[in-house]
Amino acid sequence: MIITTTNDLPGYAVEEVLGEVFGLTVRSRNVGSQLGAGLKSLVGGELKGMTKALSDSRAQVIERLSEEAQSRGGNAVLAMRFDTSEMGGTWTEICAYGTAARVRKL
Repeated sequence: MIITTTNDLPGYAVEEVLGEVFGLTVRSRNVGSQLGAGLKSLVGGELKGMTKALSDSRAQVIERLSEEAQSRGGNAVLAMRFDTSEMGGTWTEICAYGTAARVRKL
């Protein structure tokens, strides 16, 4: 699966646009990690646990995005983007979305 943030894919012809696809997850932060992150934010520095959680979540939504594109017959996702939002104060929604397409190498 080719996934790109660009609208075009140099060296490939778009044979068919298959529509919007997305991968989604909603994560809940546990109380312990929230307390640790809160204390760390007082002194500054990277919140490594939160960084890892976000990185893992992005990998998961890209996998789901890819699976949806493939289920529609696509071999590429064009114009891929991430969206992240807070829900209910302790939940975070991570979404990857783009346009599924069938492409061929020129």
